[in-house]
Amino acid sequence: MSMVLFASVVRVGDGLPLSASTDYEMEKELQETKRHLKGLSRKLNQFPDRCTLKSGPYNVNFTSSLGVGYLMVCTANYPNVLAFCFLDELQKEFIVTYDPKRISSAVRPYSFIEFDTFIQKTKQRYNNPRSLSTKINLADMQTEIKLRPPYQLSPEDLQAINGFSVHTPSKYKGIAPTQMLEPVTLPGVISCVLSVLCGGLNLLRGVHAIESVLQCYLFAYFSVWRNSKSFLAFALICLSNMYLYELRNVWQILFHVAVGAFMTLQIRLRQPLGKSPDYNV
Repeated sequence: MSMVLFASVVRVGDGLPLSASTDYEMEKELQETKRHLKGLSRKLNQFPDRCTLKSGPYNVNFTSSLGVGYLMVCTANYPNVLAFCFLDELQKEFIVTYDPKRISSAVRPYSFIEFDTFIQKTKQRYNNPRSLSTKINLADMQTEIKLRPPYQLSPEDLQAINGFSVHTPSKYKGIAPTQMLEPVTLPGVISCVLSVLCGGLNLLRGVHAIESVLQCYLFAYFSVWRNSKSFLAFALICLSNMYLYELRNVWQILFHVAVGAFMTLQIRLRQPLGKSPDYNV
C-alpha cells in the first residue's frame, strides 16, 4: 500500500527540528530510513532545494524555501507528484502560520510542535486519495516537476549524509534553478546600471568590458565561488583603469573603481535565500 509515513520541518541553516509528525512505527527498515532523513536535515543547505532519496522500500523527499526545509518518508510506490504536493501544502501553511523572525530565533528543538496537528491531518488526506480529488491541482505540480524534476540523490550523497565523507560534492551548487537569490534592492539596481555604464565607457576607450558584464551576471545569478569571482572581476577593473591612467583623470578612475567596489559589495550582500552574508561560495 502506498502512503506517507512520516514528515518533519527543520531550519535549513543548522538543521534544527522545528516540528514533526507523531510516529509509532518500529519497523527496522523504516527506522533506518528515518536515520537518513535526520542526517539529511542537517545538510539541506548543501543540496538542491528539491530532492529524492531512495532507501530500500521507502523514499525520502524534501523541499526547502526561505530557510526552512520540509521532509517526508513515504513508500517507494507513492506517486512523486502527490509527495511534492504534500510538501508544498506543509510549506504554504508553515509560512502563513509562523513569522520568519520567530523561526530564525528559535533555539529549542520542536519549538513549533503544535504544527504536528496540521501535518497529521494533511498526512491522513494524502493517504486517502479519494479525499484529494477536489482539493489539490495535480496538473500544476506535474508541470512543475516536469520542468524542474527533483534531484535524485546518489549513493555517494548517502555516504556524505551518514558521515562517511566530510565534504559534500559541490556539483549541486552550480544548478542555477535550485538556488534563488534574495530580492533585488534599489542599491543593487543602481549598481547594475552604473556597472553597465562603466562597461560602455570602457568599450568607447577600446578596452574590453568583460569585468562589468561578469559582475552583472554574478549579481543576477547564482554561481559556484560567486564571491571569489566578484573579487576577481573587481581586481580586473582596477588593473584596466591602471592601464588607462594616461587617458583618464583621477576622478574618472576613482569613479570606475568606486562603481566596481559598490557592485562587488552588492553581490556579496545578495545571497541565496536562507543563507547569511558569510556564505562563502
